[in-house]
Amino acid sequence: MTDTPSDAISSSVSPSASPSVSPSASPSLTLLGLGAMGTAFARAWLAVGYSLTVWNRTPSRAEALIAEGARPAASAAEAVAENGLVVTCLLDDASVGAALADADLTGKDLVDLTTGTPSEARTRAAWAEARGARFLSGGIMAVPPMIGAPEAGGYVLYSGSQDLFETHRTTLAPPAGTRFVGGNPGHAALQDVALLSGMYGMIAGAAHAFALVRGEKDISPAEFAPLLAQWVAAMSTMIPQIGEQLESGDYESGVTSGLAMQVAGIKTLLSTAQDQNVSPELLTSVFDLMRRRAETGGGREGFAGMVDLLG
Repeated sequence: MTDTPSDAISSSVSPSASPSVSPSASPSLTLLGLGAMGTAFARAWLAVGYSLTVWNRTPSRAEALIAEGARPAASAAEAVAENGLVVTCLLDDASVGAALADADLTGKDLVDLTTGTPSEARTRAAWAEARGARFLSGGIMAVPPMIGAPEAGGYVLYSGSQDLFETHRTTLAPPAGTRFVGGNPGHAALQDVALLSGMYGMIAGAAHAFALVRGEKDISPAEFAPLLAQWVAAMSTMIPQIGEQLESGDYESGVTSGLAMQVAGIKTLLSTAQDQNVSPELLTSVFDLMRRRAETGGGREGFAGMVDLLG
């Protein structure tokens, strides 16, 4: 779905650090869900003096936050009634629907940080709007220790109501940087999953690399790790090039090592894995795609053409 001009992507990530505020000026919000991530968000808001109402299905999880200044609510509906801004950070989309089933959302601003699919986010947005609320979906690109720590570089992708985002941008900032990625409510979840997919692919390659060297007595995995990290970082410069090629449709522009040459080297990679008694299973699907693209006229291309084979 193409965003309208008014939904243009906000490309900068605003910092997650915010100055403390006086009680009289303290923004107020409600948070539903106090798992590890929800608790980290709660503490980040409390640390800068925000007025926070919390609810969790297991009330005992709120005890530590209450001691730090949070106000407990006996039910999700009661918590929602306390503030105009409501943030959900629950197990899954079904949990969001169950928690808000009896809540009056009329006039509320609902920000859903629950991990879910793009289609779930779009459906939840329509559900919220039908109940009189503005909706914003969030994709958290961080782990709990990164929340409230601006130097860690964590951020949250937001999509949906741009007016809601602009209204509460400052309030949403203390836990992590904020990035608005468009008016389609599913785009935060989609880019969240896309980024995680890239991470898992990187980790798969790293796992294979460590497996290759681990059996050698005179190669320390800990000493090898910086070399691997530096190499992966250097090769990551190919990613912007792939994006540009997909935009232009010219998959050969700027390519220095075409797929034909890359495919010729696969035999060496597989033979080395066999010699080291390492399974090649983490790499074979990539190699298969490379061969297929090269054999169908993409030998002079880089990796962009493989995207076409995927969908």
